[in-house]
Amino acid sequence: MIRQLLVSPREIATRLWRNRALILMLAKRDAVGRYRGSVLGILWSFVHPLLMLTVYTFVFSGVFRARWNGGTGSTAEYALILFTGLLIFTLFAECLNRAPSLILSHVSYVKKVAFPLEILPWVAFGSALFHMVISLSVWLIFYLFVFGVPPVTALLLPIVLIPLVLVTMGLSWFLAALGVYLRDVTQFVGIATSAMIFLSPIFYPLSVLREDLRRLLYFNPLTLAVEHTREVLIWGHQPNWNDFSLFFVVGVVIACIGFAFFQKARNGFADVL
Repeated sequence: MIRQLLVSPREIATRLWRNRALILMLAKRDAVGRYRGSVLGILWSFVHPLLMLTVYTFVFSGVFRARWNGGTGSTAEYALILFTGLLIFTLFAECLNRAPSLILSHVSYVKKVAFPLEILPWVAFGSALFHMVISLSVWLIFYLFVFGVPPVTALLLPIVLIPLVLVTMGLSWFLAALGVYLRDVTQFVGIATSAMIFLSPIFYPLSVLREDLRRLLYFNPLTLAVEHTREVLIWGHQPNWNDFSLFFVVGVVIACIGFAFFQKARNGFADVL
């Protein structure tokens, strides 16, 4: 098992590159197929984040009068800060919520010896990333309209997201395999992700919490991802590279363990299904 974990990073990258065309094709089909038959179609990708942003901004900024420490206190700024956190959460939650049923919803692929089952979490991630990019374009239009050109540090966003991608993929592989054997995992993950939106610094800054609670929140993989994303998109600062490096190492370890677990567990998929 130790040897398998040591070679997993290279194997993950190799399999990703080898199957990149198949992943892109399936992710595109998954993203577009989600809205097949609806009146608005792909426009729901724009409408949904706008509706969620409006509701959350009204509740927290309008009803509870929430304000962000260090900001101007305007509703528009709070909406942009809130939207930034929701972008990260939605990417993470969508992948994890779908992970336990990925194999169950593609039983026919299990029977195909040549099909690389390990790419299914990548397909789900690609679809989620597509919707995140659309939501990010909505954020960008809003930012341009309210504040002008975003800071140049916004170009660091793809780098900032790398550790979160690794953690997301590792957990997705683990949950995808576990979901085949334990069908209750889907319900548990749904509850967990619903709780995580309030256990992450999305609606509030970390600075309002006590020191012991802040340390506890750092065990949440969304915490650093949300904080670093706001640093580069909103405040125009570089992320804390020491924290980023630690997050990256943790992400690699989680991705390796999740991938190794999936590869080991897949041998029994056909017997269970």
